Amino acid sequence: MPAARRTPRAAGLPPAESAPARLRVGVVGAGRVGAVLGAALAAAGHEVVAAAGVSSASAERAARLLPGVPLVPTDEVVAAADLVVLAVPDDTLPGLVAGLAETGIWRPGQLTFHTSGAHGLAVLAPAAATGVLPLALHPAMTFTGAPEDVDRLAGAPFAVTSAPEHLPVAEALVLEMGGEPFAVAEDDRRLYHAALVTGANHLVTLVAEAADLLRAAGVDSPARVLAPLLTAALDNGLRRGDRGLTGPVSRGDVGTVADHLETLTERAPDAVAGYVAMARRTTERALVAGRLKRHEGAPLLELLEAAQAGDAAGSR
Repeated sequence: MPAARRTPRAAGLPPAESAPARLRVGVVGAGRVGAVLGAALAAAGHEVVAAAGVSSASAERAARLLPGVPLVPTDEVVAAADLVVLAVPDDTLPGLVAGLAETGIWRPGQLTFHTSGAHGLAVLAPAAATGVLPLALHPAMTFTGAPEDVDRLAGAPFAVTSAPEHLPVAEALVLEMGGEPFAVAEDDRRLYHAALVTGANHLVTLVAEAADLLRAAGVDSPARVLAPLLTAALDNGLRRGDRGLTGPVSRGDVGTVADHLETLTERAPDAVAGYVAMARRTTERALVAGRLKRHEGAPLLELLEAAQAGDAAGSR
């Protein structure tokens, strides 16, 4: 994005007509997310003036993505910046914001945004109480910390939570980083994040589990077998939802599911609980969607409940 584009100014910063085009940006947490977003803001014409990162990996990443930016203590990052990017783990964020507020380092007119999907604005309340403009901007994508992640931000959806009067600022920052903003209400933030974890993190677990089972079945190249199947399944799920469901549960094939459970119990007992949980949820969704009639779904649920009870008893 051209460097001449101006970001809306927070209250307390110089008026837009007299302010420089660039904001001084500080990145707290030069990890896979923070370093990439810092690089994106720099590419948009802002000046990344300082970053904080304690690990050697953070230092190497900052050297690649934020060349020339000094790594300094967190309070120095906040003191030097107009815009503070807080890219730290979810559980670290509340204590960090509150601790900085106790030191008196926040100042009126600063902007800050955190990148946590699980948190909204409440976690930034200690900073907001000092006159800081708080934003929650979560990029709904995965990061490796590699330079190509900056390019992957193009068109990436960002969940934006802000006060209504601050929404233009939030959206402008997202657009400058190359993303596409969409609003998530404060009260919906946890549910939003649970949805992403269910879709992305659990998907990786399911794929890895399927690959392990194929290897146990003697398949040398699980990825080659799974790639076309999973690509088609993902496309069906995104386009058609529950109507895209295929397989034995959608057909009410109790015998096939029972065979699976017997085989998994013998050959891959650690996989039984996951199979039962997903088959049960799939059955429930198929019933609600009308893919299964109640008389077709009931035997499946009975089988899965019995398998779950047996697995629970065996684990005692």
